[in-house]
Amino acid sequence: MLRLVGVLLLLLVPTAAQAGQWAYEGGDIPIAYFDNGAAQFEFACRGGDLTLGYYVRLPHKVVSGAGTMNLAITPDGGEPRFAQDMPLIHSGGAWMVVRGPVARQWAVIAQKAKSKMAVAFVHKNARGKFDFYDSNEFDAAGSSAAIRKVLDRCG
Repeated sequence: MLRLVGVLLLLLVPTAAQAGQWAYEGGDIPIAYFDNGAAQFEFACRGGDLTLGYYVRLPHKVVSGAGTMNLAITPDGGEPRFAQDMPLIHSGGAWMVVRGPVARQWAVIAQKAKSKMAVAFVHKNARGKFDFYDSNEFDAAGSSAAIRKVLDRCG
């Protein structure tokens, strides 16, 4: 019986860790974020505007050398949605910050994702096709509630 209880407790640990990965931080700047170690994906209320941020700690050399790129989100393995040609910020990695209507559209997409969402930097190549860099997958569990709290403050 004691062994069975131990096994059940061990099975609950990954579930609890996955459920808590999307975090909400209140205070002056509410932030809903997921950090997978390699990258962070967040929605924040900055200056009253909804802001989406994507940060990669060790970006691909193409990303490191770029001034601008596109950004793509792919919910639940579906079709990618793009944020077009945004500036990159290089500070200890690579950041892209998206504000306004596109950030709101992505918040809705992220809230509707059921199991996972992938986010990547995107560059259109000479053949007119898209090359994806630094793609990271984020668990969608808890994202809806955390993002809702930010949207409630940022409208």
